[in-house]
Amino acid sequence: MILEIDGGHSGIRFSACHFIPRHEKCSRLHGHSYILRLRVTGDIGADGMVIDFVVLKKKLKAFAEMFDHKTILAGNSPDVRLTVDGDSVEAVTCGKRYVFPMMDVVIIDTVNTTAEEMTRMMAESMKRDVEFPENVRSIAVGLDEERGQTAWYEVEV
Repeated sequence: MILEIDGGHSGIRFSACHFIPRHEKCSRLHGHSYILRLRVTGDIGADGMVIDFVVLKKKLKAFAEMFDHKTILAGNSPDVRLTVDGDSVEAVTCGKRYVFPMMDVVIIDTVNTTAEEMTRMMAESMKRDVEFPENVRSIAVGLDEERGQTAWYEVEV
């Protein structure tokens, strides 16, 4: 059985900006209105559910809150040098220099801020942080950058 949470209908969305170094167009700082999605594959448990939707929505909403109205920076990028100095973050990449207030930034444990890398990070985080029942086999996190453009990353739990 497959359960799906569609953040577009559930209000699990966020607006954020990022850049992708060395990309022809996306190397410029730009933003998206992201929508989070989740698919859970498993069997119906003794309680009549695969897993409680409430638990899953809480985690997705936490991701949305973490990223909403922030600048997303990749903490492990070989192309971006980040320097945190008190209450500001400097990002130097491909001849460009950005300085952001720390309160307006989220630094993620990825090599890039693509939707693909972000979904991988979120799926792995859910696998670690959510206590899935034995009947759940896998989860897949989807992230819409724009309507019709969704990256999915699936992990077995």
